[in-house]
Amino acid sequence: MESLTRQAKERGITDAAIVSLIGGVDSFTVSTMPADDASKDLVSTYSLPAEMHGSGEIKDGVVHVHATMAVQGDRAVAGHVHRARIGTWFARAYVIGLE
Repeated sequence: MESLTRQAKERGITDAAIVSLIGGVDSFTVSTMPADDASKDLVSTYSLPAEMHGSGEIKDGVVHVHATMAVQGDRAVAGHVHRARIGTWFARAYVIGLE
């Protein structure tokens, strides 16, 4: 998310739709909400590689992404992305600026 935030700032993008996010990550951190309290975050870090796809927005310069991470065993982990470490593969975000 740091790289996406930095690149948006470098390009002067403050408000945009992240229409597609695709790639592979080496590890990641996502959060979801507990079933009994939508105002809280359950943050989980996974130290395993995953195929990633997602979407999101940039609002007032703040990047907000939700993604699904496909991990070994044909399983998926989904949620709000806090961190994704890219090393072995790549990550690409396709962004459409809003006026």
